[in-house]
Amino acid sequence: MKVGIQQYWKLLVDYLKPQKGRVVKLAIALLASIGLKLINPQILRYFIDTAVGGGSEQNLLLTALLFIGVAILTQLVSISVTYYGENVAWRATNTLRADLVEHCLRLDLSFHKLCTPGELLEKVDGDVQTLSHFFSEFTVYILGNFLVILGVIVVVFVEDWRAGLAIAFFALTGLSTLIRMRSIAVPHWRNYRQISAEFFGFVGEQLAGMEDIRANGAKSYVMQRFHKILQSWLPIFHKARFANTILWAITNGIFAVGDVIALGVGVYLWSQNFITIGTLYLLYSYTILVSEPIEQIRIQFEQLQQAEASIYRIQDLFQVQSQLSAGGEQQLPDGALSVTFENVSFSYNNQGVEAGDFILQNISFDLPPGHLLGLLGRTGSGKSSLARLLLRLYDPQSGSIRLGGEPINQTSLTDLPRFVGLVTQDVQLFQTTVRNNLTFFNQNISDERIYETLEMLGLSEWLHSLSNGLDTNLGPDSSGLSAGQSQLLAFTRVFLKNPGLVILDEASSRLDPMTEKLIQKAVDKLLIGRTGIVIAHRLATVEKTNQILILEQGRVSEYGQREELVKNSHSRFAQLLQTGLTDLLI
Repeated sequence: MKVGIQQYWKLLVDYLKPQKGRVVKLAIALLASIGLKLINPQILRYFIDTAVGGGSEQNLLLTALLFIGVAILTQLVSISVTYYGENVAWRATNTLRADLVEHCLRLDLSFHKLCTPGELLEKVDGDVQTLSHFFSEFTVYILGNFLVILGVIVVVFVEDWRAGLAIAFFALTGLSTLIRMRSIAVPHWRNYRQISAEFFGFVGEQLAGMEDIRANGAKSYVMQRFHKILQSWLPIFHKARFANTILWAITNGIFAVGDVIALGVGVYLWSQNFITIGTLYLLYSYTILVSEPIEQIRIQFEQLQQAEASIYRIQDLFQVQSQLSAGGEQQLPDGALSVTFENVSFSYNNQGVEAGDFILQNISFDLPPGHLLGLLGRTGSGKSSLARLLLRLYDPQSGSIRLGGEPINQTSLTDLPRFVGLVTQDVQLFQTTVRNNLTFFNQNISDERIYETLEMLGLSEWLHSLSNGLDTNLGPDSSGLSAGQSQLLAFTRVFLKNPGLVILDEASSRLDPMTEKLIQKAVDKLLIGRTGIVIAHRLATVEKTNQILILEQGRVSEYGQREELVKNSHSRFAQLLQTGLTDLLI
């Protein structure tokens, strides 16, 4: 499969059209550079013929000054070409990066589970960077260099038709050879970009798990994997470079033949007194001048081969579609939301799902608005998967889920996070201010409201200890922040969002007893007037719930009103109250 001309053109139009003014300036500067390249050999021809013919020193001096002036002007124009080219490339690639990032953010979690952050980084940045020359130089430079070749052929034909034929034959031979062989390196560059993505994915994964790697002595294994990837990377790079070297060798051979033709034809015409020695130099200079654009075209084709491999990968990424629909226009009501599951079955494997692949099977329950559900089960029983379905991070394979009486897949996917709040045991902090970490960049939340919430959660003292208060920058490491404080910040986020449904996924598992007591008071306030689902491993966490749902291998083991289950001595929940929740985890 080759990337067609139409695909190249569409990519260029999409990302160059918004900055057509800069592209026009780049084209004008390039055409001016071409004109100056055609002028200088004429000046030198006049200088040589004047010197050989015994012309005046004044004419020679003026010609030399003119040559120097044109040379300086050529350099200035070249600088402007570089400036506009880099400017166009920077803006086009940044726009493409933004489009790729936005596209990735719209994709569901099943895609992100398959791709490591390093692989995505290589596609969003590495592949796009490879296209920078494609955006800034390829079309304009290819067109410009073809115009140089055409201009030289026309000028030489005017001088002598035989020399014109020789130059035309040389140029057409070189160009046709390059065009025929332009794609020989594309498969190798595509493989190179793929293994590059795998390498950066591996490095990102190891850096993220550095603490566990060092603590468990896995350094040797990591280095072994590292060298194995590098060993497979190098031969692919050699193949790609060797294919480009073939093009380089062929063009240099063509240039050598062209020099011989130019000198042979020039010497013959001079010996027959058809041309002057200055014109002989002019023909040779124009042959060299034709070699330069052919060499530039070769370089552009070499870069195009790399760009074509990157275009494949970028198009593949754009073609990946989210398995989640955008939803409908149904609006969820404000306040506490009812939650209804009807025969919901779910698997992370959407292709060829079999009965044994389901994480959740035939889950049904009905939680009235303002009530609290305690969700219990062993690790891997599907508790967190159920929470992800309520946020529509995934869609179930069968069954239906309703929030506030509305089908969850008929509500807007972008509005849903406003109505559902989730607190997990793993808190993600971002490299931005405390304010942005708490509000998720929602500027409608006032500082006064943030202060009140932090005061309620007992974080006001910590906030006052920061040098810049809410404007203090946090980050993923946030060494000055304890695990308990991080968890309290996560609760603060939910308070500020004010959702109708709150899901606590073992949110207090990292808290010490004193902090847990503090947070339990805040949770009680948070759940007033809201519906709640508490995923827990400790019975004390669910003692205030209205309903209990126990999952066993993705199925409902027990479900009912908490008080009724407590009174029923044969219920699983009543037995757990007698033996402790530890039995549930065995």
